[in-house]
Amino acid sequence: MIHVSFQGERGAYSEAAAKLFFNEEVKTVPLTTFAEVLESTSNDKTQFSILPVENSIEGSVGESYDLLYSTSLNATGEIYHRIEHCLIGTGKIEQIDTVYSHPQALGQCRKFIEKNNMKTIPAYDTAGSVKMIKEINKENCACIASREAAEIYQMPIILDNIANNQNNYTRFLILSKTSNSESGNDKTSIIFSIKHEPGSLFRIIENFHRNNVNLTKIESRPTKMNTWEYNFYVDFEGHQNNPKISEMLEKIKQETLFMKVLGSYPSAKLS
Repeated sequence: MIHVSFQGERGAYSEAAAKLFFNEEVKTVPLTTFAEVLESTSNDKTQFSILPVENSIEGSVGESYDLLYSTSLNATGEIYHRIEHCLIGTGKIEQIDTVYSHPQALGQCRKFIEKNNMKTIPAYDTAGSVKMIKEINKENCACIASREAAEIYQMPIILDNIANNQNNYTRFLILSKTSNSESGNDKTSIIFSIKHEPGSLFRIIENFHRNNVNLTKIESRPTKMNTWEYNFYVDFEGHQNNPKISEMLEKIKQETLFMKVLGSYPSAKLS
């Protein structure tokens, strides 16, 4: 049986996304931090890790991107998982003045929280916040998590679909020690840093235009080593083993101070 590590408690969105991606019986392994999730696969305790990397409302998950820089694992898959947030607790909506959840979930439900004048308390995980609420056992306290998490901890759902936008998706990457061959509908992710001089980024981006390769995402993150220096995270269509892509990557590498290919994997569609 496939073992997949994820961050959070049972009922977390990461766990649901893992089950959906593999579409078969998997053994999911809950861990406290994103770093522990990747370490589990690196140490062969699990075959795969799943990591949330961006949300359609709140944008990128910074901690995940920083870990992708340092991990030795390969990106071998992706999935877009629809997020349906529920307000969970034992009280009525008019009694709730405090709400717990992961910061990303709190941000995704900001309009609802502000409309109801609720104080927010960040938790390390959405499903974990349900566990906390059950232990606190106060009618003025609630949390934001999935319907599945409410069922697991046998807690009532006060309201469902409370996100700012109902078109709410999180993109997850699947990571492992293996790599993929071409599927014909692939995406490649890379990380690079550039020289601090005029035209550096342009010379790299120009390679994608020259080779007619579609960029699907570009994001900058602080290097954490030098002030105002950045690593760039780029996703584009194509597989690293394709001769045209391979040649393009070699040219890009010559323009960078550092380049890492995270992996190539079948491109996912919104479900």
